Amino acid sequence: MSDWKSDIEIAQECEMLPIEEVAHRAGIDWATCEPYGRYKAKVDIHSYKDVPMKGKLILVTAINPTPAGEGKTTTSVGLHDALCRIGKSSMLALREPSLGPVFGVKGGAAGGGYAQVVPMEDINLHFTGDFHAIGAANNLIAAMLDNHIKQGNALDIDPKKVIWRRCVDMNDRQLRNVVDGLGGPGDGVAREDGFDITVASEVMAVFCLATDLADLNVRLGRMVVAYSRSGKPVTVSDIKAEGACTALLKDAIKPNLVQTLENNPAFVHGGPFANIAHGCNSVQATTTALKMADYVVTEAGFGADLGAEKFLDIKCRYAGIQPSAVVIVATVRALKYNGGVAKADLGTENLEALEAGLPNLLQHVGNIQDVYGLPAVVAINAFPTDTPAELELVQAKCKELGVNAVLAEHWAKGGEGAVALAEEVVSACEQPSDFRFSYDVEDSIEAKIEAIATKIYHADGVDYTANAKKQLAQLNELGFDKLPICVAKTQYSFTDDQTKLGAPRDFRITVRNLKISAGAGFIVALTGEIMTMPGLPKRPAAERIDVTPEGKIVGLF
Repeated sequence: MSDWKSDIEIAQECEMLPIEEVAHRAGIDWATCEPYGRYKAKVDIHSYKDVPMKGKLILVTAINPTPAGEGKTTTSVGLHDALCRIGKSSMLALREPSLGPVFGVKGGAAGGGYAQVVPMEDINLHFTGDFHAIGAANNLIAAMLDNHIKQGNALDIDPKKVIWRRCVDMNDRQLRNVVDGLGGPGDGVAREDGFDITVASEVMAVFCLATDLADLNVRLGRMVVAYSRSGKPVTVSDIKAEGACTALLKDAIKPNLVQTLENNPAFVHGGPFANIAHGCNSVQATTTALKMADYVVTEAGFGADLGAEKFLDIKCRYAGIQPSAVVIVATVRALKYNGGVAKADLGTENLEALEAGLPNLLQHVGNIQDVYGLPAVVAINAFPTDTPAELELVQAKCKELGVNAVLAEHWAKGGEGAVALAEEVVSACEQPSDFRFSYDVEDSIEAKIEAIATKIYHADGVDYTANAKKQLAQLNELGFDKLPICVAKTQYSFTDDQTKLGAPRDFRITVRNLKISAGAGFIVALTGEIMTMPGLPKRPAAERIDVTPEGKIVGLF
C-alpha cells in the first residue's frame, strides 16, 4: 500500500495550536485579536499604526505557470518554516484562495504537501467571510447605481455607459454577458450587464491597497461606475454608496491570522488574481508583518511578468516598501514543458528540452536583476523524477547570470527541506540592491505600457485597437494619465498568446481595452483574449469534493 497522502489528508492530520498561542509567537497582543473559532483570528492593526516596519521583505514569484505545476505558495510556506527553523524571526503574508480555482482547476490553494497553511479547508472555502463581504460591497454599488437610474437619474447617467459589473466568486461563464432589468416599469431599466469574478472586482483591488479604514473609504468613493450623457465620470461617492460599502468591509479589512503545519504564524488576507488584477495580498497584512518580524515572506500571483511586475510597480509604489530579495520558483518538469515536452512525458530525463525551456526562467531572472535592480535566488521545487543531470543544468545556467539555484524539498519535508534555500535567501537579503520601477509614473499611458511590454515581456512594441485608442484619448482628457498600469494578460506566456511558451521574440502586444480603476489607483490594460470571468474546465475540481457523514471534507486537492 502506498504511503502517499493528499494535501488535505496531511492538513487534517496536523496538530494545530490554539490561535492565541500563534499570536503570542508572532508578538501580537491577544487583546487586538478577534478569534474566529479556535484556529483563526482577525487582527485589529489600528494599535500598531505607529510601530515602525523593521523586517526585510522577501518576494516569492515564479516562471510562467504550466500544467506541470510550479508550487509558488508551497515554496513561500516552506521558506517561512525554514527561516523559523534556522532561528530567524519570520512572518508569512499570503493571498486568500478564490472559490473559482478551488472548484475549477486547482482544488485548493493553501500550499501543498508538508508546506501548507491551516486550517486548509477553512482557508480554501469560506474562511472568515472576507470575499463574501467584498462581493456584497461590489453588488451594493451595482444595486444603488441601478436604483439611482430608476429613481429619476439626477446624475443623468447614460445606461449604455454603465461600466460597473456585478460579481460572484465562482467561475461562471454563463454570467459574462447578461441583460437585466427585464419585466415591467417597476423592475428597473433594461440594459446589457455582466458579472466579473470577485477577485477581479475593483473593490478587491481597493481592499488590498488601502492602508486603513479612512483610506478604504476614500478609495471606494472615487471608483468610477458609469458616465453621464455628457461624458462626465460618475463615482461611488456621487451615488453616496462609499459609507455603506465601508461598513460592509470594516471587519474584513482586518488581516487574518492562521498558522503553517509547523505552527508558525501567517497572515492570509485579500486575493486579487494577477492575470486580471494586481495579484498581491493586502498592504495592511504585509506592512503589519514587517512590523512584527525580521523577515517577511510574501508572494505575487502567477509568473514574474504578471504578479511580480505589479507587486513592484503598483504595490511597492503605493505602500512605500521594497523587497530585499526575490525568489523565483521553477521546476524541472515545468521547464521541460516550456521546451516542448508533453505533460505525460515530463518524468523522463530530457536535457535537450530542458535547455530549450530554460530561457523562460532566465528571462524572469534577468528582469528582476536588470530591470528592477534586486537580488534574486532561484528555488528549484524538487520532484522525485528530477535527475542529477537536469538539476546540474539548471544550476549551471543560473550561475551564468550570477544567480544561485537551490534545490528545495519542502513539499516532502516541510521547513527542513528548505533550509538551504532559507540560508541562501538570508544571504541575498544582505546583498546591495538598486531598486527601481520599470517605468516613471509621470510618463504617458502609452509610454508606461510600452515599458512593461518591451522591458518585461521583451515585445517589439504595442498595438491598440480602435476601441482602445478612443478609451486612451478619454483617459487622457479626464486626467487619469499619471497612474500606474495594471496589465490584464494571459499568465501562460510572456506574450498575449497563451500558446507561445518559453521566451518568445518578434511579437507585439495588442491592447484591446483600457479602463480606469480610480479607487485602486491604476489603469487596467486588457490584452489578447483575457477575461474577467473565467469558466469551469471540462472536469471541474468540484466533482471530486465531498463531505463524509461525520462532516469531514474530502477531495479538496
